[in-house]
Amino acid sequence: MEKVKNIYKHIGFPRLFIFSALVVFIVVAQYLGLSSGDIVSDIILRFGMNAILVLAMVPSIQAGTGLNLNLALGVIFGLIGVLISMENNMVGWSGFLISLGIAIPLSTIAGIVYGMLLNRIKGEEMTVSNYFGMSIVSIMCIFWLLAPFKNESLVWAMGGTGLRVTLTMDDSFGALLNNFLAFQVGGVRIPTGLLLFFALCAFIVYAFTSSKTGTAMKVSGSNEKYAVTNGLNVNKYRIIGTTISTVLAAIGIVIYSQAFGFLQLYTAPLFVSMPAAASILIGGATLRKANITNVIIGTLLFQGLLVVALPVINIISDGSMAEIIRISLSNGIILYALTRKEGGQ
Repeated sequence: MEKVKNIYKHIGFPRLFIFSALVVFIVVAQYLGLSSGDIVSDIILRFGMNAILVLAMVPSIQAGTGLNLNLALGVIFGLIGVLISMENNMVGWSGFLISLGIAIPLSTIAGIVYGMLLNRIKGEEMTVSNYFGMSIVSIMCIFWLLAPFKNESLVWAMGGTGLRVTLTMDDSFGALLNNFLAFQVGGVRIPTGLLLFFALCAFIVYAFTSSKTGTAMKVSGSNEKYAVTNGLNVNKYRIIGTTISTVLAAIGIVIYSQAFGFLQLYTAPLFVSMPAAASILIGGATLRKANITNVIIGTLLFQGLLVVALPVINIISDGSMAEIIRISLSNGIILYALTRKEGGQ
């Protein structure tokens, strides 16, 4: 009995509840005749689409600034990179690499400046980051209308100025990584390129956090007083963590957009941070500690539940409740995850 209690304590109620719900929906999906191959394929695809955005939470948590609820800052520069690529009709790998080549340096500069701001409001990082994200998205809504893009596939058809809300990536590099080295096993499609790119990003983050600088950053984030007494510049490492998080957000939205097949502008960046935060908390992270394992587990659970639950509910309710349940399910998971003080409790 004691062993069972220890296992329960280690796993935690949130993950146990969500995993149980996922199993129940999978069983119901089988009963309703839904294709298990399609469901698993969708879960793997959604994992690859969202995992780097969730990974962006790791450096900020380790650096001591908590959940980066301002992923929108990095996302915006990722969108700018893709837009410039599409404006110049870049396609395939050249379009993808140019998008990253523009997004990474811009988000690096933005991350450094934003990190300096967070150093001035210690203890209020998550509150300020949330409002800062809303502010920057609002400003960019004006920018998208005034931006000097001329490509007819990007701007409004009638007026000829201002970017559309949703842009298709079919003629640029949509699904590039999804299709790269993709194969099928037992009716399950494996988007190899998508998974390999996440593995590359995860390895880079792991290698950095295992380095001398990364270790110093984690020490600074977990115990500031101890770090100061050992001569560590806490503010410096907070900026490093914030910058890496912002860059990963920029990369993550490029990966998400090409996998989704569409680029979403205006208020869309506001809806990135909360699911990412919920995913990593469900994966077992806390406001002080996070690792790549938390990213993998949390993203699979969060996205898996959404993928399986929606078609089941759609059939049961004849389509009338699917969207309501999707919003309730997604926001419920986010609310529950963010009210936890410790991962796994």
